[in-house]
Amino acid sequence: MVHNDKNIFILTFHGGAGTVTGANFLFEGPKGSQQSIRILVDCGIQQSFKFCDDCNLDTFPYDPSTIDILFITHAHLDHIGRIPKLVRDGFHGIIYSTPGTFEITAVMLEDSLGILTREAAQCGVSPLYSKEDVEEALSLWKTISYHNSVNLKGGVVFNFKDAGHILGSAMIELTYNDKKIVFTGDLGNSPTPLLRDTEIIEDADYLVMESVYGDRNHEPAEERTRLFQTVIEDTVARKGVLLIPAFSIERTQILLYELNTMIEQGRVKSLPVYLDSPLAIAVTDIYNSRIQNFNLKVQEEIKKGDDVFDFPQLKFTYTTEESRAIARTANPKIIIAGSGMSHGGRIIRHEKKYLPDPNSTLLFVGYQAAGSLGRRLQDGAKKVTIYDETIPVRARIETIRGYSAHKDSDGLVSFVESTSKTVKQIFVAMGEPKASLFLVQRLRDYVGVNAIAPKQGERFELEF
Repeated sequence: MVHNDKNIFILTFHGGAGTVTGANFLFEGPKGSQQSIRILVDCGIQQSFKFCDDCNLDTFPYDPSTIDILFITHAHLDHIGRIPKLVRDGFHGIIYSTPGTFEITAVMLEDSLGILTREAAQCGVSPLYSKEDVEEALSLWKTISYHNSVNLKGGVVFNFKDAGHILGSAMIELTYNDKKIVFTGDLGNSPTPLLRDTEIIEDADYLVMESVYGDRNHEPAEERTRLFQTVIEDTVARKGVLLIPAFSIERTQILLYELNTMIEQGRVKSLPVYLDSPLAIAVTDIYNSRIQNFNLKVQEEIKKGDDVFDFPQLKFTYTTEESRAIARTANPKIIIAGSGMSHGGRIIRHEKKYLPDPNSTLLFVGYQAAGSLGRRLQDGAKKVTIYDETIPVRARIETIRGYSAHKDSDGLVSFVESTSKTVKQIFVAMGEPKASLFLVQRLRDYVGVNAIAPKQGERFELEF
């Protein structure tokens, strides 16, 4: 087919292809036009067994100074973690996100500085970015609410749609010449306890979508709550400790909401619950300030006077001294701490103390990246190394996948079905190869659409 170059855009996968983390997509065009625009979607860090893999220090495969706009789908580090480096390396364009994403990004990047600096020192390399880089990045930011279209250079129009993944998460719709490409970012596991459902897309010509759980399904919502309650009751009966490595955004707030509901309804007895993460506490404050992003059910509960993130015996531990003091409190108790994949943070110290205890339980409620300490524990490791010490694993290891903030395989297929009549090509990314390829085959076989799993660095010409 012969294309008119003025209607050709180039899509290149510079991250998030063949991996869950490190999302970084370059969309540029119209090809050959003097009004061509260069757009990045997300700029996240690559993560596996380390909080920040060494490859994140590599030079970007494009010149950051030539990028006009950076769109951010949401504030998880695998979507925002390299933004300060992008700025340090020459980016001076505009960064767009929703207001909620901007607020969370500000605390996420500041919080990550400490972990990045310590990890870099241990490895003998330079930190990924500095405080000054973060400040410069935030100064380039503009926030746009959902459904507010903005005209960009070259005739491209963009719009944010609610992804339902975490507070502020958005799908990015870019329209040119009446044709549309949608970057999903991460898609929410709707219906969720807190947020509105993922919006339906019915008119995409091209789709770049996530596939974290492309090859498996979650437990139903009622099952995940029942399993959580059972794990709590079992830990209480054993007089043990329930450790939950939880992501500071969304997962922590859902757990607090679920605990609040269980205790209010008398389904579990009140017991000490420690939220041992200054970052999670700060993000919870942001959630409390943006109740307009919640679903109608939760908004009604709040209007009736329920503080949905608070209940008796919940303690926020801000300082290191308060965190260490948790070990001196009586069992049973629940400790929710970051990081979610046990890359670092306060959960590591608690795991060192309680993993050898057969009466305690380590509960995973989110994705564990290949190579991470969390994945090794989830896969049944009998001993692990923490702070250069070999720790035997005698605690029970449990996983509840239903609390994932990502759509499962059926949910992703259903999402695509809504736009199956218009979509010309689907790029399945942001997943481990096994999950992405499984989803590609399901979409081809059951929905009848053209779907592929792009490789890192792969480049595609798209006709608009």
